[in-house]
Amino acid sequence: MVNNVWPKDQPLIRARVVGALGLLVGAKMLNVQVPFFFKEAVDYLNTGASGAAFDISNPMTGLMTASTALILGYGMARAGASLFNELRNAVFAKVAQGSIRRIANRTFLHLHSLDLSFHLGRQTGALSRAIDRGTRGMNFALSALVFNIIPTIFEISLVSGILAYQCGPYYAAIVIGTLGTYTAFTFSVAQWRIKFRAQMNAADNEAGSHAIDSLINYETVKYFNNEQYEAQRYDEILARYEKSSLKTTTSLSFLNFGQQFIFSVGLTAVMLLASHQIIQGSMTVGDLVMVNGLLFQLSVPLNFLGSVYRDLRQSFVDMQTMFSLLDLNTHIQNRPDARPLAISSTDHIPMVAFENVGFHYIEGRSILDGLTLSVPLGRKVALVGGSGSGKSTLVRLLYRFYDPHCGRVLINGTDIRDITLESLRRAVGVVPQDCVLFHSSIYHNIAYGDLSATSDQVFEAARMANLHDTIMLWPNKYDTQVGERGLKLSGGEKQRVAIARAILKNPAVLIYDEATSSLDSITEQHILSAMEDISRDRTSIVIAHRLSTVVDADEIFVLDEGKVCERGTHHQLRADTSSLYYELWKQQHRETDQNRNEISSPREIQ
Repeated sequence: MVNNVWPKDQPLIRARVVGALGLLVGAKMLNVQVPFFFKEAVDYLNTGASGAAFDISNPMTGLMTASTALILGYGMARAGASLFNELRNAVFAKVAQGSIRRIANRTFLHLHSLDLSFHLGRQTGALSRAIDRGTRGMNFALSALVFNIIPTIFEISLVSGILAYQCGPYYAAIVIGTLGTYTAFTFSVAQWRIKFRAQMNAADNEAGSHAIDSLINYETVKYFNNEQYEAQRYDEILARYEKSSLKTTTSLSFLNFGQQFIFSVGLTAVMLLASHQIIQGSMTVGDLVMVNGLLFQLSVPLNFLGSVYRDLRQSFVDMQTMFSLLDLNTHIQNRPDARPLAISSTDHIPMVAFENVGFHYIEGRSILDGLTLSVPLGRKVALVGGSGSGKSTLVRLLYRFYDPHCGRVLINGTDIRDITLESLRRAVGVVPQDCVLFHSSIYHNIAYGDLSATSDQVFEAARMANLHDTIMLWPNKYDTQVGERGLKLSGGEKQRVAIARAILKNPAVLIYDEATSSLDSITEQHILSAMEDISRDRTSIVIAHRLSTVVDADEIFVLDEGKVCERGTHHQLRADTSSLYYELWKQQHRETDQNRNEISSPREIQ
């Protein structure tokens, strides 16, 4: 945090910090002058009212002139202290907000750099709150240190020194003893209260995570009529939050009373001592006012000491949580000697190759087991097989969401671990089975494939994905908002957006992961035609469940138990009646015939 407040390469920020500290000192120096002006005004008026010090022709004129000057000085000192404080806030705000912005942006970018396994194991709501609380905690910590802790310590030292010099060591001893007792009581009670605050924050985190998770799954809740169940779970969490919040509030009342009691005892002791000296004639009434004013000025920052200490500790906890995210290292990162991908059009080198690849998500449960296959340059291959055979895992490995536990993945003859992640992922485009969209316009979601693309290029990509005509029928056309995660679009429309994105990206290797699974037969034929156009002379990998979509593939790999068990063209594999491909083909056509019979049966009855 210190490096962000005092950056070595930004002298203007350092100048602001120095300026803020200078204004802080100026504000406190003016602030302690206020009781002195008040003292002098009281003593002057008291002496002037008795007439002892005035023997000129019009003593009231001199009295009014002097008292007016003292009162004006009193007002100017108060206004000046306030002005310096506000200037300090304004000068330091740039430093604080700039630090928060840099840290938040760095954390956000770092989270995007973490591998997929981290994000699959995290709740988005809790992660969002961790960042939010961390940035707010940093803001509070900076404000507390600059505007509360440091000024209070400086002012206590200043007031104690003034009282020792002006009134004697007994006053300073009482003040220091009172403030020491006050601080010790505040810290001990605040420490005791932290557990209630932690319980309240934990319940608050849980409530936020549950609310976000439930609202994201809005449709699932509706499908199963579980609104009351979700509300009941949410209310149970809120009940725990309420209980902890009540303990926090009642303990705060105890803290506030204890603080005021200790301060009142110390103030009373000082006032009694001053009164005794006034009676003895060694002090004036103005001195009593000055002592009272100095102590009361200390009471304002001290009143917030407990809450500042508690919130400061919590802020450090929240900041540590956020900084711990920055300390996480991704397993997927560029090697020191990684180089950008350079694609050459050499026919004898496969564009994509998997060599003896082994991989598992969970120890002891293998997904890929010595898988080997290659995709020639400019060819279209298909990966088929049952669920869990490892088809989609190959996409994740090629995109380097994960690294294989054994073997290697090559692109254009180079191990992808020797290639920079940015250049690798720029060369590979994926049309996923489940396309999740941003809560923005349909135009932005398509243009996300290439943010530098012109509007004409976006429209052309939409046409090729058979989406343009549909969009033009909408009232707001390309400005139509798709809703969170694209909830306002049908499954087929979302999938066509994914295809349009991939078209716009124009990658060297194009992967279709069940790209037509949500489309009707007519739209599917349009999409397949578009896929054929954009895949021409481009290396393409098609992962398919419906075998009818891959009959034109140059080669089909059939996966089973993490290995390639069969390979060949559609006609070659279908001709072998003992092959797994033939069984899959026969099973799919049997299901299609059953569906047709179920549809035609009511007509036959009629």
